[in-house]
This record gives sequence, C-alpha cells and structure tokens, in this order.
Amino acid sequence: MKKVFIILICCLMLSLLPGCGGGQDEALIKVELHEVTRSVFYAPQYVASTLGFFEDEGLDLNIVTSGDSNKAMTALLAGQADICLAGPETGVFVYNEGREDAPVCIGQLTKRDGSFLIAREPADNFSWSELENKTIIGGRRGGMPLMTLLYVLNQHGLVPGENITVIDSIQFPLMAGAFEGGEGDYVTLFEPTATEFQNAGKGYIVANIGLESGEVPYTCFFASPDSIENEPELIEAFLRAVYRAQQWIQTATDEEIAEAMQPHFPDTSIESLMIVARSYRETDSWKTELEMFESDYNRLLDIIDFAGELSARPPFEALIDNSFAQKIQAE
Repeated sequence: MKKVFIILICCLMLSLLPGCGGGQDEALIKVELHEVTRSVFYAPQYVASTLGFFEDEGLDLNIVTSGDSNKAMTALLAGQADICLAGPETGVFVYNEGREDAPVCIGQLTKRDGSFLIAREPADNFSWSELENKTIIGGRRGGMPLMTLLYVLNQHGLVPGENITVIDSIQFPLMAGAFEGGEGDYVTLFEPTATEFQNAGKGYIVANIGLESGEVPYTCFFASPDSIENEPELIEAFLRAVYRAQQWIQTATDEEIAEAMQPHFPDTSIESLMIVARSYRETDSWKTELEMFESDYNRLLDIIDFAGELSARPPFEALIDNSFAQKIQAE
C-alpha cells in the first residue's frame, strides 16, 4: 500500500513539472510578431489576442513593439520574427534593394493613414491654409506618415521649403515628446496619443490625415518567402485569427472594442479607447477583409513616388500574396 501511495505522489509531482502533464499550452505554436508601434490603429490584432482567437488557431502569439518599421522588417529578415506588421512601403524599399528573400505582404490590416493633425490651439473651423508659414513635425524621411502628409499638403497647395516647414528628422516614437517640449506649431500623432494630448490640453485634433489622403494600404502583415513555402499552415492560422477579429469589430460596440484592447493599453482609460475606436470606425480606417487591392497598391506607389523615395515600381504580384486572404475569406 505504501508503494502504491509513493508511486501516486511521484506521478502527481511529475505532472506538475514544466512540459509534463499534457497541459493545453503544449500544443500551441509560438509565433513572434514584431509591430512598428503600439497603437489603437491596429485594433483587430489586439482584439484577436485578447479574445483568444490566436489560441483557438493553436498559436501562442508574442507581440514585440519595435518602434520603427525598419526595425520590425529587420527582425523579420534576420529570422527574429515570424511575421512583422509594418507599412508596405518598407517592403517596397527592401524589394527595390534587389534582395532575393524580400518579404511578401500576406494580409492588410488598415486602409488609411491613422494619424491626426494636432495644433497647439483648438480650431472649430480648421482650414489647411492656417499651416502656411508654420512648422509641422511630420516624422522621419521615408516613413509612411511623412510621405502621406506631404501628399496631403500638396493637395492643399502647401510646399515644404516654400510656404511651410516640415521637420523630417524626428523618429516616430519621439514626435509627441518633441511637440510637447515646444518644437513645431503642429504635429501628426496616432491614437491613443492624439486623444490623450487633447484630453490633457497639450494639443488639439484639427484634421484627420487618413480622410484627406484617401484609401491606401497603410499597414500590412509581412512574412518571408521561406515561411510562405514551408509554414503555410502557420500563416493561414495567424491570418484566420486576424480576419475573425476584423469581422468581430464590425458588430461590436465601442465599449466592447475598448475592453478588448485595454490589456494592450493598460495606461489608457476605457473612455479614451472608446473615443478612438469610434473615430477609426467612423473614418473607415480598418480593413474588413485581408486582401489588398491593386488599385490601392498603385496609390501607395504614387504617394511614395511623390515623396521622391521610389526608385522603381515593384510588380503587384511580386510583393503581394493574396492567396491566404482569399482562401480564408471564402471559407
């Protein structure tokens, strides 16, 4: 009897050891995702994480915030990330460098610029002419926020170096701090920073850059050609979870979206997250499908070209793989 008791105790102890006991997490495949920044703009991704959509697909997702699209893409190229979320312009630049292992866009998350123009004083009837002879912090050279801004400014007759000054030397994560520190008359900020600035009286939202620029494939998921060939099930599972979140957001309330995002924004109130969720939905900024359309891709290239950053126009088929998206959307 004593032997039986000892055996039972030993079995119990073994079952509690890491990797033993047949726990549910054993079957989950670890996936490393590198994002450019932490922003409510990427809401479907966070919703899928919080609501367990990735786990339902057998994935254990770890999200790393790189702080820069080049850093996110570099992590993917170096094999440190399985998937990266970045602006498709980064993929264009890598492709134009002539790399044989240039990453491919496998799914689109947002379809507009997600930034807002912030002024130092409120403006009930804002006019773009108010920016004449003023200074605006626009982001780093070659980044999508700056290139979209330049595209929009041109539509309103504003030309850097002639009738407006655009600061293009400040990295994305440092733009809010630079503006708060007194640099520039205007700045472009993503949510929830834009709303938090306004609530704190540090600045005031006067325009939506995304509405001004029109639809453009602003943010998408990239994977390496090797992963697409050798791990298609992983990519399909990842995108299926994102697509499920895209569909969920369409019928969820602002409060439900805010609650699903808050674990990824612990320092932001539910009320602020509700405001920005409503804002991005009202401006139709989130994709409702994963597929990227060629007409939007061409507009992206036009914006990059206008900014003087496009050395060649990569063929749509070379940089975009819609096969996973189309399969999932047809299910």
